[in-house]
Amino acid sequence: MNAKVFLALRILLGLFVIVFGLNKFLNFIPMEAPTGDAGAYFGALMSSKTLMLVAIVEIVAGLALIFNKYGALLALILMSVSVNAFLFHAVLDPAGIGGAVVLLLLNIAVLFGYKDHYKDLLN
Repeated sequence: MNAKVFLALRILLGLFVIVFGLNKFLNFIPMEAPTGDAGAYFGALMSSKTLMLVAIVEIVAGLALIFNKYGALLALILMSVSVNAFLFHAVLDPAGIGGAVVLLLLNIAVLFGYKDHYKDLLN
């Protein structure tokens, strides 16, 4: 992958997850509360403080990607957040799947850019 393209994707993913991680604490992007099963699941995540942990992971991963310190590790950890966000929206809230698709695609692209870092792990 071209170094400049990888840099742009890495910074874009970093900013994306920092903004949405901070939004979980500061609520500066108004979001509609999900209803039905999605609302029950989301409520359980909120009451158990799991979303706060996700927010911390997103912020730390975003900073690591922007500053390229431990970016390969945090991109791998962030993949679990990306897959869960995608599956949540695919199954429980299909109307809001756009952001989750962007997150998942950016994360896959960044993981692909870091593929040389994972060679020893996959041997």
